[in-house]
Amino acid sequence: MLFLLLLACTGTPEPAETAPVLTFSAIPDQDTARLKERFDPVAAHLSEALGVPVAYVPATDYTASVEMFRSGDIQLAWFGGLTGVQARQAVPGAQAIAQGVEDPQYRSYFIAHESTGLQASEAFPEAIGGLTFSFGSESSTSGRLMPEHFIRQHTGRAPADFFTAGHSFSGAHDKTAKLVESGQVQAGVLSYTTWDAMVAEGRLDLSQAHIIWTTPAYADYNFTAHPDLETRYGEGFTDRLAAVLVDITDPALLSAFQRSGLIAAQDSDYDTIAAVAQELDMVR
Repeated sequence: MLFLLLLACTGTPEPAETAPVLTFSAIPDQDTARLKERFDPVAAHLSEALGVPVAYVPATDYTASVEMFRSGDIQLAWFGGLTGVQARQAVPGAQAIAQGVEDPQYRSYFIAHESTGLQASEAFPEAIGGLTFSFGSESSTSGRLMPEHFIRQHTGRAPADFFTAGHSFSGAHDKTAKLVESGQVQAGVLSYTTWDAMVAEGRLDLSQAHIIWTTPAYADYNFTAHPDLETRYGEGFTDRLAAVLVDITDPALLSAFQRSGLIAAQDSDYDTIAAVAQELDMVR
């Protein structure tokens, strides 16, 4: 009886306060179901390494990923060069903290269906101007922004004037590759890492579609961190997160990014992207 009285007086202990969930996303540059399979293990690794719960949240499109970051629904995102610039402009204090080893020297592949007769060349393929053409997402760095920049640079014309047979936006790199492979469009442009991965996985028939031109290099993907991380998890957390990302060596985790490794990044790495985007009225 004494024990029960003591228990009644003291009550049950309050559960320890748990850390809020760190949510992160990635631009949907490929099929969203495949992206979730790839990024869920990354979330589990970050959770274990940082000691806070981490969850991957899919984004419906590129614009949605930036809006989720702006609203604070996600605190970390694997952005493209352009979406990273857009997100950091929308959220003062946000910063690029990591990028792929390949990202400072990223490229796009212009591809064509075999029926066009176009072959690989070091010269810009002017003949694509008379073909049906597909970009990726309208907000994609490697599937739209930089390819459009190079088109304007080499032809002096905007896509609407250059592509006399019309051009469209597939919404994702792998969709562009499959559209060209099937002949639904005659030519297109996409991220070189997506093309290389699809070829390695046997997901493309190279007798039907092939590379005709490789762009000059430019900076692309990056992890951008929201300033709320410091408020949520304490001062210095963003640096801890950056260190954990850069320290990833497991090939299975790195395959989520289609990268050989991750390295440090800073906002100034994307100054050229910001300048091109401003020229094309895609950022302020």
